[in-house]
Amino acid sequence: MSASAPITQDVLTLPRKLPDGPINLIGLTRDAMRDALIATGTPEKQARMRVSQIWQWLYVWGARDFEAMTNLAKGYRADLARHFVVELPEVVRRDISADGTRKYLVRIAGGHEVEVVYIPEEDRGTLCISSQVGCTLTCSFCHTGTQKLVRNLTAGEIVGQVMMARDDLGEWPEPGEGMGERPRLISNIVLMGMGEPLYNFDNVRDAMKITMDGEGIALSRRRITLSTSGVVPEIARTAEEIGCMLAISFHATTDAVRDQLVPINKRWNIKTLLDALRAYPKASNSERITFEYVMLKGVNDSDDDARRLVKLIAGIPAKINLIPFNEWPGAPYQRSDWDQIERFADIVYKAGYASPIRTPRGEDIMAACGQLKSATERARKSRAQIAADAGLGHGRPA
Repeated sequence: MSASAPITQDVLTLPRKLPDGPINLIGLTRDAMRDALIATGTPEKQARMRVSQIWQWLYVWGARDFEAMTNLAKGYRADLARHFVVELPEVVRRDISADGTRKYLVRIAGGHEVEVVYIPEEDRGTLCISSQVGCTLTCSFCHTGTQKLVRNLTAGEIVGQVMMARDDLGEWPEPGEGMGERPRLISNIVLMGMGEPLYNFDNVRDAMKITMDGEGIALSRRRITLSTSGVVPEIARTAEEIGCMLAISFHATTDAVRDQLVPINKRWNIKTLLDALRAYPKASNSERITFEYVMLKGVNDSDDDARRLVKLIAGIPAKINLIPFNEWPGAPYQRSDWDQIERFADIVYKAGYASPIRTPRGEDIMAACGQLKSATERARKSRAQIAADAGLGHGRPA
């Protein structure tokens, strides 16, 4: 076990196999699937071939039923059905914004719920997925930070979000279609949903390896971006074991302000974080690191902040994503004025860095991370309270 392992093992992750129950094939790496097949009776000499066959059915064709896997013998399909299942997160709610953004609330094992967001654009379709139920980091501008951390997602629950969205978008090939004939609606994945991915490293790694596998979903590592608030000990490991693009929830140019906005900064401050990032592009062969910077009125959006930012990241191949704050009920901050956002962007751009201003998306469906889950829970609580009050005869409004 690595020295940093305790950092990623601080909350419960449900096992892939429930007691005396079937194993979910979704989320097993190729090696793990091979071991599981051998353990349930597949001859060892056949196991690698069977993995390849099953893998294509799951991740190329989106098969859910073993009976659909017609290049496997009927008896073998029956054996698979006795020992394994193919299960994805369940869609509890789907909202579609006027701008085409889709937000899903999905239920996973134990009845817990997480959020997934699909953002269509002219040249790409980006799926934002979650890695934990809730979050432990309590970033003060983030709605997910108001929700308690419950547990890590399994690799199957992470890659299952991608497969669920492909189901909803009709992205799997139909019978008779060749691979690549259907337009790719999910061209990019960002681990920017609920949770801190580097506090669930092993499961995130396995899920992304499955997603990048060339004989399946086959997304390039350059099409996958992992966003972290700055879990410094795991950054080098991300380069070595995943190799995807990296985004940093930066959001401030002084330790005093970042301590307030991103409390993990108290453990690994700006200098420590930037020192780790300087080695990342070379280690992972990534072109550049994305610095995410949410624009908060009167907090981190001054011209001086812009100038400090470009000095801090000097020497790091980077772009700066400027994110107008997506306000939520009770938020302690306001979105920066648009003219100030543009001034900030101009200073960064003139210093030689790309500084796109992210267009706010899906505000009409509460697309900011954590909002839909909280709103749904509030509605359920209200209904439950109404029912309880009716039973007690109080007649009080919820």
